[in-house]
Amino acid sequence: MKAMSSTEIRRAFLDYFIAHDHTEVGSSSLVPARDPTLLFANAGMVQFKDVFLGMEKRPYVRATSSQKCMRVSGKHNDLEEVGHSTRHHTFFEMLGNFSFGDYFKRDAIRYAWEFLTESLGLEPERLYPTIYLDDDEAFELWQEVTGVPAGKITRLGKKDNFWSMGDVGPCGPCSEIIYDRGVEKCTCGDPDCDLTSECERWWEIWNLVFMQFESMADGTMVPLPRPSIDTGMGFERLTAILQGHDSNYRTDLFWPIIERTQEMLGHSDAERDEQIVSYRVIADHGRAITFLVGDGVMPGNEGRSYVLRLILRRAARFGKMLGFEQPFLTEVARVVIDRMGEHYTELRSREDFILRVIKQEEERFLQTLSTGLALLDSLVTDLRAAGKTQIAGQDAFKLYDTYGFPLDLTRDVAAEIGFTLDEAGFHEAMAEQKKRARAAQQSVSIESGDAQAYLALKEQLRESGDIESAGVSHIYDVALDVETRLIGLIAAGPPVETIAEGAEVQAVLSSTPFYVEGGGQVTDVGIIAHYDGNSHEPLWQIEVTEAHQPVAGLIVHHGKVTRGEPRVGDDVWAGVDADRRLSTARNHTATHLLQNALREVLGPHVQQAGSLVTPDRLRFDFTHAGMLTRDELDRVEMLVNNHILAGLPVYADWTDYRSALKRGVIALFDEKYGDRVRVIQIGQPEEPLSQELCGGTHVDNTAAIGSFFIVSEASIGSGIRRIEALTGRAAHRLVRRRMGLLEDVETTFGTTQDEVDKRAHELLEEIHTLNHELAALRRGAARNEVDILLESVISIDGIQVLAGQTETAGNMETLREMTDWLRDKLGSAVVVLGAEIDGKPNLVAAVTQDLVERGMHAGHIVKAAAKEVRGGGGGRPTMAQAGGSDAARLPEAMEAVRTWVRQNLGGE
Repeated sequence: MKAMSSTEIRRAFLDYFIAHDHTEVGSSSLVPARDPTLLFANAGMVQFKDVFLGMEKRPYVRATSSQKCMRVSGKHNDLEEVGHSTRHHTFFEMLGNFSFGDYFKRDAIRYAWEFLTESLGLEPERLYPTIYLDDDEAFELWQEVTGVPAGKITRLGKKDNFWSMGDVGPCGPCSEIIYDRGVEKCTCGDPDCDLTSECERWWEIWNLVFMQFESMADGTMVPLPRPSIDTGMGFERLTAILQGHDSNYRTDLFWPIIERTQEMLGHSDAERDEQIVSYRVIADHGRAITFLVGDGVMPGNEGRSYVLRLILRRAARFGKMLGFEQPFLTEVARVVIDRMGEHYTELRSREDFILRVIKQEEERFLQTLSTGLALLDSLVTDLRAAGKTQIAGQDAFKLYDTYGFPLDLTRDVAAEIGFTLDEAGFHEAMAEQKKRARAAQQSVSIESGDAQAYLALKEQLRESGDIESAGVSHIYDVALDVETRLIGLIAAGPPVETIAEGAEVQAVLSSTPFYVEGGGQVTDVGIIAHYDGNSHEPLWQIEVTEAHQPVAGLIVHHGKVTRGEPRVGDDVWAGVDADRRLSTARNHTATHLLQNALREVLGPHVQQAGSLVTPDRLRFDFTHAGMLTRDELDRVEMLVNNHILAGLPVYADWTDYRSALKRGVIALFDEKYGDRVRVIQIGQPEEPLSQELCGGTHVDNTAAIGSFFIVSEASIGSGIRRIEALTGRAAHRLVRRRMGLLEDVETTFGTTQDEVDKRAHELLEEIHTLNHELAALRRGAARNEVDILLESVISIDGIQVLAGQTETAGNMETLREMTDWLRDKLGSAVVVLGAEIDGKPNLVAAVTQDLVERGMHAGHIVKAAAKEVRGGGGGRPTMAQAGGSDAARLPEAMEAVRTWVRQNLGGE
């Protein structure tokens, strides 16, 4: 067995298969491109899913990859095992080799055996193959190809050794390779244990999937015409074996992170080992969050964003348990980037962005901890007042789900104060949420059925010769109209041959100039019409409102039949709305110029995080931590307009994906690209201003954009900003409208345009002065009213109580201030003031500290009063406030204060 670093192992695997005619394919993003059925890529085959389904063709039939994977949901959820187990992870790498209808079982077995025993030097006697129960072919091949005796080959059932993509679709038997770590590693206590035991002696390291059947809806298995191979090898586990460790965390994939964490904490080795679970969680989660942010996932409250937030906060929580009081996860991320950035180059190119996002989210969580503790304290106070000593599961779940407050921390606090926690209720609430999530997910499966129907239609059109093997001829980038043929009609059901006037329809053409929505750009609209050659009026016509591509190679035009009765087989003219297309193209080219300008003004950390390109406007989402200043926005806008005025050429260039990346072309985080890609370049070929992978439509020269104006800039999430802008005619309309407004203001102010801003500032100063004078008058009136209110003080069992309404408090600040004045004058008292502010009743309560000890509680008093005005509120024992909806009942609220004091004397 060879001693190798993790980098050497990964490279050895890829190089071995490259030497055997496989194409190295880079890892796809952790976010599956256009696949709503998966939260994250969880296996190496995910990026080849459409290839296995026959919906996509690649220029190669053999591939190898090291794929980034995440398993934190569904049946592949290892989150709770992380840290406690030495081999379970959220983020991991899957080494794989794939055959798309090329080699099959014999070569897959040969390659696996040869790589393990010869390239890595694993002892053959330690390797034990498993096969599916009735896969006699694999049983014979293992003996014939590798010389493994029959007695070392284990047959396993469907649960372990049969793989399927879903309930229907490609499937087949598996063959796993198990590594025997030796009798000394046995954990089950049985000296005769075998690989079917749940024992640490046996580690599965490779799974060979023989994809040879298609599972039909009726349960039958139909042999595939081109059987394929999909293999997956756990990189972390293989590294542990080759580096001689019992735990993945001891390998060079994790241990440098653990050492850095220990260094920051100043722990001894004994202290580290005593708390090793927390160290492992930080190491695992640190890798996961670094890669997730690197692939464009931002912290949030739904879907992938929620998973990122969950594991980041989980890591921060374990860090707090270890002793961290300040953010530390950026240092963990630095180690990950340093160790893995050579292979996963996106980590280094996006390092500043990754570190910024992690730091911001960790800082927010530290605030969350403080907020959660305050909310929990308020909850406990209310429970005590009600004579209860158990925190309800629903309340604990709300703290967890709404505020990100961990259950284990709620449990700790409860134990410290002698409370219990209804954990069963918490898990009930959690189950309810998961049930709702599952119900939402089920809607996705409907779409998969549609995809199969569209795929069947595409195959029929191929077989009939109506389309080439690649699919419909898509000429959107070379023509705005085309003479073509109607080859398919779909109404509310299966395909039809003809359809009546007035019907909604989906039409398929043998070739089409319509742009299909993608890359943020909206679809074209236009006309499909059939003429008889002797008339300028069409015999039938479809107004197209949308074009989309439900499966690769099939383009469907949605619209309404506005004239006649279309019939499959008719020759037609199809044309897009040229003005609308040109306006859209202006905005799309301007979007590229905008990204270039943002990177120049703000820095290379700017990455596209979404876009929308329509005929009317453009919207661009990008990564940046803070709000842009007015100066930055002006510079960005000026740069874009300078490039428009320069009249730079814009052209498309087709190349292979790797070559594009090498020359610095910008690609999106989560977009799915084929091996041949379209590059949009702006500027001279030898020194382009902008280069982006893009399938959208563009103008031929930046001068055609006309002008560019930013209309808004705002935050849409943590570390994500959004700019909206206008070009062309829309920009001209904006300028004309604003000039008109300026002219109106000029007339109203009685000044010139050059003096408008000066006059506006003068008026603001006057308003500010008047407001200041008005506030002083109100404050004086409020002080005068305080003396009047003091006359309404009553004594209840020796406690001074003042509950009254005020007419002079025009805002909550004055109301609180008046309450403070009264409390200070009385020295020891319960003071509650009510006032109608902006048409709504508002209440403020104050209790001096000596009376809190006699059972008085401002929060409880104000709650009782708020009920009378149909509202609610609360707060601390010494200060609280509330609001309501019925100001007419403020007198009843004041009486409720006096009643509460009488009933609660002696209190707690």
